[in-house]
Amino acid sequence: MAPLTPAEQENHQALLDRLDIAAVSRPFRNPNWKPSQRRNKNVKQLISESSRKEASVMATQSNSGATTPLPATSASTDGSQTPADGTSRTNIAQAAQNLSTLVLEKNARAAFTSGPAVTYTNIESAPSLHPSQQTRYCDITGLPAPYTDPKTRLRYHDKEVFSVIRTLGQGVPESYLELRAAHVVLK
Repeated sequence: MAPLTPAEQENHQALLDRLDIAAVSRPFRNPNWKPSQRRNKNVKQLISESSRKEASVMATQSNSGATTPLPATSASTDGSQTPADGTSRTNIAQAAQNLSTLVLEKNARAAFTSGPAVTYTNIESAPSLHPSQQTRYCDITGLPAPYTDPKTRLRYHDKEVFSVIRTLGQGVPESYLELRAAHVVLK
């Protein structure tokens, strides 16, 4: 190839400069990128938020009727006393709430004569004893346990836990069963 003249060299260098992709400025971020509006919360914020939620739940439970005792007022709630004239200072919303509370309490008294009243907001009810609600957990790991060792009667999650169970020393499986209240004491 013949050597280039200075004019051809200038044209060639101009072409190289025009086609050079390294010379094009490329910003690190996309110009359309915007930071997320979601922010991470610290532990203090999480605790205060959960306490606010609990307080609001307690406020709704205090209005639930059957789970809340009536406020100590001079007015009777059994319906025997009704103001004769319109001088009562209660508004319609309070009266409707008191009426719904009375109906809930009357229904609760009729349904449950003794013991705690079981309602949607009451936690005093007993746990379910239905077999479908009785999930079994591994005695070693705490994971769901579909298997039971016939020798030690320990529940286990998978074959790795089974190998650990088989290497346990004497008396150790009994202590695991004792934690689950499934041990047998012979006298």
